[in-house]
Amino acid sequence: MRNFVSVVVFEGNSYIEMERQRFVDHGEAKAMRTGIGRFFCLSLTALALLGAEDLPSGENCKFRNDPDEFLLHDSRARAEVMARTAKLSSLRFSSSTGLTPQAVPANQIPRRNLIDVAIFDRLVAERVPSARLTTDEEFLRRVSLDLTGRIPSAAEIRAFLESKAPDKRSATIDRLLYSPGFNDRWTMWIGDWLGVTQQTVNINRQISGRNAMHDWVRFSLNQDKPLKDLVFEALTGDGNNFEKGPVNYILQGRQSGGPVQDWYDLMFSQAADKFLGVSHYDCLLCHDGRGHLDELSVWGRRGTRLEAQRLAAFFSRINITQSTLDRGNPLAGSWLVADRPTGNYSIVTNFGNRPNRVAVGSLRAVDPEYRGAGPKSANWRADFAENVMTDPLLAMNLANRLWKAMFNRGLVEPVNGLDPARLDPDHRPAAPWTLQASHPKLLRQLAAELAARNYSLREFLRLVVESSAYQLSTRYDAESTVAQVPLFARHYPRRLEAEEIHDAIAKSTGVMTNYLPAGWAEPIQWAVQFPDTSEPRANGATLNFLAPFLRGNRDALTRQQTGSILQQLTLMNSTFVTAKVRVNASATLRAAAAITDNNTVVDELFLTFLARQASPNELKVALAHFSKAPNRNAAVEDLAWALVNKAEFLFSY
Repeated sequence: MRNFVSVVVFEGNSYIEMERQRFVDHGEAKAMRTGIGRFFCLSLTALALLGAEDLPSGENCKFRNDPDEFLLHDSRARAEVMARTAKLSSLRFSSSTGLTPQAVPANQIPRRNLIDVAIFDRLVAERVPSARLTTDEEFLRRVSLDLTGRIPSAAEIRAFLESKAPDKRSATIDRLLYSPGFNDRWTMWIGDWLGVTQQTVNINRQISGRNAMHDWVRFSLNQDKPLKDLVFEALTGDGNNFEKGPVNYILQGRQSGGPVQDWYDLMFSQAADKFLGVSHYDCLLCHDGRGHLDELSVWGRRGTRLEAQRLAAFFSRINITQSTLDRGNPLAGSWLVADRPTGNYSIVTNFGNRPNRVAVGSLRAVDPEYRGAGPKSANWRADFAENVMTDPLLAMNLANRLWKAMFNRGLVEPVNGLDPARLDPDHRPAAPWTLQASHPKLLRQLAAELAARNYSLREFLRLVVESSAYQLSTRYDAESTVAQVPLFARHYPRRLEAEEIHDAIAKSTGVMTNYLPAGWAEPIQWAVQFPDTSEPRANGATLNFLAPFLRGNRDALTRQQTGSILQQLTLMNSTFVTAKVRVNASATLRAAAAITDNNTVVDELFLTFLARQASPNELKVALAHFSKAPNRNAAVEDLAWALVNKAEFLFSY
């Protein structure tokens, strides 16, 4: 019966009607040989609308082996955004929803701040129309998911729709920015960015260290600590990693199988990647840029290994030891990080994870140097952090990463591929190179705004979500090409993260689960509160539900937007879903089943699960199913299950 509801009620607006080709293309043909796999191959999509996660650029010296992997990155990213948006739009805005795609002249969209001036002036100049602004329903669902990771309740939607206040969107933004959900969602985002996790390839930081780092991030967000300060503390953290959260960031740089210089290289290259948005140092720490980065980076092709090693030398006085306390001590097995007053970086090694380091003439060791300036004190690591604080790339990198988090595409792609020689709109690179950012002046303005707002995450995101550019609809009926993707003429959808999907199902059904992450004293119910992607390790059913949505491990594997047939099979068949869409388990569904008017029941469920009312056609088909269902409870359960499996349930659009 549920397959019937999904197909008939949503008429092509469910995954069941989407093409199956990517199921075969993505190497999952093995499942087709089973009975259930053969059935679902004929009836399900492999989530073709989901694009592949951005790949790192220029890392591990892979360029020579596969240059197209890097040279065509932006073209592929644009095509994936275009395909995902077009596919979801064709489903979301079909005749069954009652919504139609629309576009208007860009000069008709109100300019609310500097973002709008940059985006819409560019659209006007290139004669590209803009999407209309979102409806109230679309806006509330999007901003709730993007700021808090949770869908709005039916009561919140009704109150928002009924409000006549002219500033109701701004008031809602303010409420969400200071809600507990904001802290949850952005603690998770920062956890991905900084690598809050127990396990890494290089070192086991253990549960206590992971929890200390998570608590540090969460407390910092609660206090609205400037992102700049978070970066500084991460770079300079010292002491015991079980007691001091920032210390656990530094431990990511400890690398086995090589000399200590490999540690220094990794510590520096990770800092450059995460905090400056420059991944190419990982290449330069193996060899000069010439012959490797010539086609990728104007700045990088001029870089040398010796310059990169001078930067890595800022970490050459770090000292990491493991505690020798007895096993019964709560600090047993912890790691201690400190800085020595002496030492430098030897450039002579003959083994390890990187090519041998060799002397340059008579030079056998180097001291730190940051853009020609040496250290100012004996604490070289603190000097490096101070240099990062004044580096223009810090604000640009953070602004670009946050822009991507909200607009689902960076102004520069990939976000860790910044080319310092192609970012200044007042100094254009020599032909045939062009400025790297799609809106170079806007990126510089956003960086300046972030700095002017004291690197406040909340205030920067307020600027973003209050803009008309952010509030554009995904609906768009003007001609659109891959080349126009960076213009942001419409909003680009993103698939919800695994934890957000979990929480959307829990909130819409009202069926919550208590989880106790390892080492925690108090239980939690929201998945976005998990300290890392290994949780909930004590609940295998939930862990298995989350796994297909590609959470990554915050170390070697990043989160991905790639789709698979397993994701849809999970939504359709996992007991995490099926057990929650039962009237006897869900107070929400029991309340709906108690409503005597079927029209009201359908609208209530649509508001609860999809944050919108049913279209006339959806209402008509749903009512027909209610009339044929064996009993009222079964009809309510079928409709709830079908709504969870509807394409738009999985997206912030």
